[in-house]
Amino acid sequence: MTKGLVVEGLRKRYGQHTAVDGVSFTLPPGGSLAIVGESGSGKTTTVRMLVGLERPDGGTVRLDDRDRSARTRGRAERLARARSIQMVFQDPYLSLDPRVTVSGCLDEVLRLHTGLDGTARRARVAELLDRVGLGTRESAALPRGLSGGQRQRVAIARALAVEPRVLILDEAVAALDVSIQAQILELLREIRSEAGIGYLFVTHDLAVVRHIADEVLVLRSGAVMESGPVDRVLGAPQHPYTRLLLSSVPRRGGPLGGER
Repeated sequence: MTKGLVVEGLRKRYGQHTAVDGVSFTLPPGGSLAIVGESGSGKTTTVRMLVGLERPDGGTVRLDDRDRSARTRGRAERLARARSIQMVFQDPYLSLDPRVTVSGCLDEVLRLHTGLDGTARRARVAELLDRVGLGTRESAALPRGLSGGQRQRVAIARALAVEPRVLILDEAVAALDVSIQAQILELLREIRSEAGIGYLFVTHDLAVVRHIADEVLVLRSGAVMESGPVDRVLGAPQHPYTRLLLSSVPRRGGPLGGER
């Protein structure tokens, strides 16, 4: 059995437009891979296929040697597939129900995906909120009563509730200011170290890539231009497009401060 996430020859077309063209990569258990590129490069379309929000026109997606490309059969299989790969979006305010409190949001996930009774769910909700640095006050709040960083912590807690094998973060810190961005990245590092979850980052911010990823995949017009360890790809890029992306990054005072 091949452990981890293995993507081979992934393709997606919309009419005459090829959004993703033969993308392949491997994310080992507990690994961290960043997919980078400009807007329209195919980053988000790729990860939407991984979680099942889009159906690929070609290629395969396998997690721990189980094919995720085939159609699911029945509710139990759909739920199991949803648990294995979770996604955190750029704007948590849009992905959280504005009418439901934070504790209610997490309890809903636990009711859907676990057999825990009410007492056990309440204990698990408290555990999840503590893990992401939130407490009783935030637990009773609606999303509009939280800051952007707090809402993103809730979104992370919701994703962790089902104990996924892979967590996809689609521009998950792009909308946060510098100090909050650094806090969320540190939180994600701690969770990865403790839980062994594989991370797949979608970002245009190469400063974030340097801080969080082991490997990087560079996309342009849906195709892979370059891939490999972060230090090599960003330190000694081989493809002109990678060098172009790097040339656009400020040398000092970038998104996470310091020299890039």
